[in-house]
Amino acid sequence: MAGISLSKDSLDDYVCSANSAIELKLVQVENDLEDDKKAFHPEYTHQFFGDSESIFGYRDLKVQLYYSAARLTTFLGLKFGEKITPDKSDGVQADEVINVIGEKLQPGFYQNRDDFIASLAKDANFKPHGELLHTFNKEEESTKRTFEVYRATALDPGFKEYHERMQTFVLWYIDAASFIDIDDELWEFFVMFEKLSCDGEPRYCFVGFMTVYRYYAYPNKKRPRISQMLVLPPFQKKGLGAEMLQTVYNWYVKDPDVVDITVEDPSEEFTRLRDFVDSKNSSKLTSFQSENLLKGFSKEMVSEAQENLKINKKQTRKVYEILRLQATNTADVEQYRAYRLDVKNRLNLPYQKQQADLAKLKKTLRPEELRAALQCTNKEQRIEHLEKQYREVEDEYRHVLERLAASSSS
Repeated sequence: MAGISLSKDSLDDYVCSANSAIELKLVQVENDLEDDKKAFHPEYTHQFFGDSESIFGYRDLKVQLYYSAARLTTFLGLKFGEKITPDKSDGVQADEVINVIGEKLQPGFYQNRDDFIASLAKDANFKPHGELLHTFNKEEESTKRTFEVYRATALDPGFKEYHERMQTFVLWYIDAASFIDIDDELWEFFVMFEKLSCDGEPRYCFVGFMTVYRYYAYPNKKRPRISQMLVLPPFQKKGLGAEMLQTVYNWYVKDPDVVDITVEDPSEEFTRLRDFVDSKNSSKLTSFQSENLLKGFSKEMVSEAQENLKINKKQTRKVYEILRLQATNTADVEQYRAYRLDVKNRLNLPYQKQQADLAKLKKTLRPEELRAALQCTNKEQRIEHLEKQYREVEDEYRHVLERLAASSSS
């Protein structure tokens, strides 16, 4: 007998959020498979399931994407209460979840749970690839946790294969991320692990990584550009991102061939992290002391930040504004007003350029075109927009200053 087609409302019961349904874990021992506290979820799934970030065809779906903590050996499995059949959905098939996700994973991932469990023992022999750059400790609930950061390239034996597994995380956590060509020798990778102890032997758990491309800078220098940075959710909000960024800075600052360190299309979260680290480092320089900050932005700041920290001029200006706000007594009307004017003058530069360009165009624009252009540059509207811009900038700066204050008191 032919099946009964479901109504649209009934079909909606077979649609779920991919972000909620997909469960990731870093697995150290077999018991972790059943430990819900180990689970975390993706932030983005549109590269797999489209802009709606939804999966069709299942009730009570759980997608299990598990990685062994050190080697990142991968398991992909499905659990669900019910899967729709074409005769109930006018021929529409349920999404082939395993195929959709699996084509982005390194070939050879496990689909058999027992085989994955058996593979966990191999993590005991794992040693991070590349060169150890930094070891540090974090105190958490009276427990000391140890972390290490390594620098690796495609030339390190086994790292290309490890990177294939490691890079899959970016699709879940970096919007519009894409895989990179690791065979390009100008890529460098900085990978963080938590170092654990098991029966007196070291064990490792993957934490996150950063990718950097060494661009050429005329005439014979280089300009490293940070491309991707990720700290997995179980390790976020612990200051680990700042430690990793500082480690990368330390690596390049000592290289006399590096002009400055740049960032490719940073997210809001990374922008705040970078501003925090750059401000913390710059606050130790002579030209960024309070008495100099209150005098205004200077060439000394640009040269000192570039020479000692490899910060470019644009970022140096931003750091100056953050630290000058810290040095400014906002209860002092004149001092606070001087600060606001300084920032607004910088924010207003594009508008001033637009006005200069408009003055040149007046000779060539027809009267109706000139009126339209002038309407877009209404003085009152510009002042209102400039004030809004400033308030947003100051709010962002205060977030950075709050973190600076917290770090200095800890």
